[in-house]
Amino acid sequence: MRVAVVADIHGNLSALEAVIADLKTTSPDVVFHAGDLAANGYRPAEVVDRIRELGWQGVCGNTDEMLWKPELEADLLRKAPSLGPLWKLLFQEMVPATLEGLGGERLQWLRSLPTQLRRDDLSIVHAAPSDLWRAPLAKSTDEELEATYKELGARTVVYGHIHAAFARTLPGFTVANTGAASLSYDGDPRASYVLVEDGKVTHRRVEYDIQKEAASLRSSGFPSGDWIATTLLTGRYSNPPGLP
Repeated sequence: MRVAVVADIHGNLSALEAVIADLKTTSPDVVFHAGDLAANGYRPAEVVDRIRELGWQGVCGNTDEMLWKPELEADLLRKAPSLGPLWKLLFQEMVPATLEGLGGERLQWLRSLPTQLRRDDLSIVHAAPSDLWRAPLAKSTDEELEATYKELGARTVVYGHIHAAFARTLPGFTVANTGAASLSYDGDPRASYVLVEDGKVTHRRVEYDIQKEAASLRSSGFPSGDWIATTLLTGRYSNPPGLP
């Protein structure tokens, strides 16, 4: 069975539609999503509606969870006080803007998503199994990847969150990151998703009109549109205003 996993769409309908078009050429038997669907982009409702229309099952991401858990801001601030400007931006600016675009019924659908999904020998999570806000990076050691994902007991584990595509074969199982459909951090701004077939992992990079999407984002009035647009265009993370 060929399975596709798409993660970190972040309200970017243009990237999502490009991935959907590419999926018609790769013809997976089933498509799953790995969370972070709506926030940090100016078309959250359209993205959620499209995924529901397609019937993709999937898991909850951290920027999904933050939409209904405002208490997370204080907890994150305690853990990482130096990132205070980022937490403020997310919870006090992006959350209200995203909720206004989503509406209550779509929010309830997001809240219904599980944190883990299993299909045969494939396990899908957004970040770490027990923490939506923490996950190993692409350059993490084998030991860290094993400590985080071996407990899932799957032949292949796929996750999102870090916006950097990679795959690593470990004793007994393979760990793969989808990369990000939107807001890549690995230097390649194209949309990314992953195919898994018989334990083999293949990453797909999909071109779309990023210049147009960035311009639309900047003119949309969405909070910190310039900052998000810069990430879209460069494929690299940069700190938001207020952080060095």
